[in-house]
Amino acid sequence: MSKIVLISPAHPLRGGIAASSERLALALQDAGHEVVIYSFSLQYPAFLFPGKTQFTEDPKPENLQIKTRLNAVNPVNWLLIGREIAREVPDQIIVRFWLPFMGPCLGSALKVARLFNRKKFRVTGLVDNIIPHEKRLGDRLFAHWFAGACDDFVVMSKSVGTEIRSFLPRSKNTENVVRFAPHPIYDTYGEQLEKKEARHRLKLPENASMVLFFGFIRKYKGLDLLLKSLKDTPDVHAIVAGECYEDWSFYQKIIQDDGLAERVHLFTDFIPADQVREFFSATDLVVQPYRSATQSGISQIAYHFEKPMVVTNVGGLPEIVTHGVSGYVVEPASGAIAQAMRDFFENGGESVLQAGVKAEKLRFSWEYLVAQLLG
Repeated sequence: MSKIVLISPAHPLRGGIAASSERLALALQDAGHEVVIYSFSLQYPAFLFPGKTQFTEDPKPENLQIKTRLNAVNPVNWLLIGREIAREVPDQIIVRFWLPFMGPCLGSALKVARLFNRKKFRVTGLVDNIIPHEKRLGDRLFAHWFAGACDDFVVMSKSVGTEIRSFLPRSKNTENVVRFAPHPIYDTYGEQLEKKEARHRLKLPENASMVLFFGFIRKYKGLDLLLKSLKDTPDVHAIVAGECYEDWSFYQKIIQDDGLAERVHLFTDFIPADQVREFFSATDLVVQPYRSATQSGISQIAYHFEKPMVVTNVGGLPEIVTHGVSGYVVEPASGAIAQAMRDFFENGGESVLQAGVKAEKLRFSWEYLVAQLLG
């Protein structure tokens, strides 16, 4: 048995990274390892966080040891927590990285931990993004500081692996330093409801053809492309479920101008974990109309609930969804999205893809991710 320190957002912080890291900790424990999660007492200053709150009201997960310690903007804290992590005497540190803003905090804490370590340990970066979709000044410098503190990396998108290699010296840039494991299925949201029951709970039309856009709303996620595609699919309704992190008036204007108000069903608050299954159970098809992407946990929720998908041909999404088997891979354009939806609802695509999703979901296991992380 190894002792593993997992550095990542976790309860009471909310969001997909926290949820998936908690699930990863359980998978590591199931494999026989002791796991301590080091999370953030302050993740983002309030002025940098676009949502309403960073915290969840969901109950704390059982059987997990979570230490809420890191302050992302306090250098003194980074030094203290680095020493505290060293006192854990870990065999391995796995650290989640998704935003260069976290580079100074995470890189510094890791380097301090190495200074005070009582036995040698390996640091593995589990990297969602190394450079974000919405780039900012200092991104490469901060990401480089983090990358320099790691021994190796696991990525959930091959494009991210390519980006990471640009940060590594030639002496370190060997094949096994960057390993790929697709994002496992989110299987923590309960069993699927009957479609009729889910739609009743959400007050949705019982017999409508229904697609789902799920997750927080930002420009790169392409909600406007989905909304515009509805003009060419007059019998399709859309559920929009997720908090908007920008000016909603841009999307509201499309809804009004194209006369979509009766077919777009809005749930634009953060969706608590215990309500996720209602939205996926209520839909026929999940649409991810992203303009850019690496990988997406939304696909893995869709797989859990065995829902076919429309994804755009960007980043790592085509690695997750196989065109014609578990969904459609299309260009990020409203016309292409509309054509996929018409094929699904009008040309018999629904029955074919539902069978394909059930077969494809077997590719995505937590055991495989654990094996890659442990190297």
